[in-house]
Amino acid sequence: MNLDFSPEENAFREEVRTFIKGNYPAQLRARQDSGEPLTKEDYLSWHKVLAKKGWVAPSWPTEFGGTGWTPTQKYIWSEELARADALPVLPFGVSMLAPVIYTFGTEEQKKAFLPGIYNGEVWWCQGYSEPGAGSDLASLKTRAERVKGDDGKEYYIVNGQKTWTTLGQFADWGFFLVRTDPDAKPQAGISFLLIDMKSPGITVRPIITLEGGHEVNDVFLDNVKVPVEQRIFHENQGWTCAKALLAHERSGIAGVARSKRGLEKLRDMARTERSDAGGALLGDAFFRRKVAELEIDLTALEFTELRTLAGESSGKGPGPESSILKIKGTEIQQRLQELALEAVGHYGAPFLRDMGHNAQIGPDFAEGLAGDYFNGRKTSIYGGSNEIQRNIIAKMVLGL
Repeated sequence: MNLDFSPEENAFREEVRTFIKGNYPAQLRARQDSGEPLTKEDYLSWHKVLAKKGWVAPSWPTEFGGTGWTPTQKYIWSEELARADALPVLPFGVSMLAPVIYTFGTEEQKKAFLPGIYNGEVWWCQGYSEPGAGSDLASLKTRAERVKGDDGKEYYIVNGQKTWTTLGQFADWGFFLVRTDPDAKPQAGISFLLIDMKSPGITVRPIITLEGGHEVNDVFLDNVKVPVEQRIFHENQGWTCAKALLAHERSGIAGVARSKRGLEKLRDMARTERSDAGGALLGDAFFRRKVAELEIDLTALEFTELRTLAGESSGKGPGPESSILKIKGTEIQQRLQELALEAVGHYGAPFLRDMGHNAQIGPDFAEGLAGDYFNGRKTSIYGGSNEIQRNIIAKMVLGL
């Protein structure tokens, strides 16, 4: 694999770097730097800038607004976004739902939903996990009964509960897995529905996570009326859509470029913080070894991601390799968070930071590291737990 960049690719990198520097929303940057909670408008501000430029969906087919970039250009793009600490485009619409719609949806559905996803006019959330169906997603129990309305049209009446719905408090629409045939085998009786989150009968209740953030939610559906036209693909065959969506989600979870940026920040911390022996922490042999081992694993993962990108450029969608990316990517993210906390020691303790009030206690880069650590425990669980991913690899790759 040739990793030398051509003059054209280097010119593209410079174009990307210049664009991000000149167009990243100033208010969003200020909120990120200050650690303030981001609003819905903050999240969408950068999305809309990219949509106007035509760069919001690099992996889409060009007929639907994709950039037509090569795998190397996509790689450069992700690297430069991470280098600039730019907020990633939310994946629920652009990276997860859209491929399902343009692959399995009708022409009417493509025209109805893809423009809103692309332009950032519609915020989507994911209704997959349930209190009793997380890693074993096929055991979901949210029911959708098909009925004929007074207007002569057919609808689904949906009842159930979804959980861990990320940023569902902001969502305009959601994509949901529901059981439409309770008597079929678990994976055979599921359908994929698009549901307006303003529909009567939907209640969104916040879940406050360990670090005190409101990122995820419970969603309750009580006799929610959904037109049959909002089902993607065939009734009882929604598992086909679900698997395709999860493959795209798992590839994105790897976060190689952002982990590379995180590794740079970790080294900067370790050059500043002191070891027990009195020198720079990065000079400590044991800590330096941990950093080196992490870098080796990250480099190996980067090559795997590049091979995946090359496969996608030839028309091959993400397959079992997305499970490898998901496992190693999330493990590396968690190790980065652990080492960052280890680097700042007691300065990372949330209670100590809170005690400071307006006083400065410890370095600025220690702020929020404990919250990142606690929040990061979920990455090896969502998108299908890493244990489940190992089962997929054993079956689909090793043939066990």
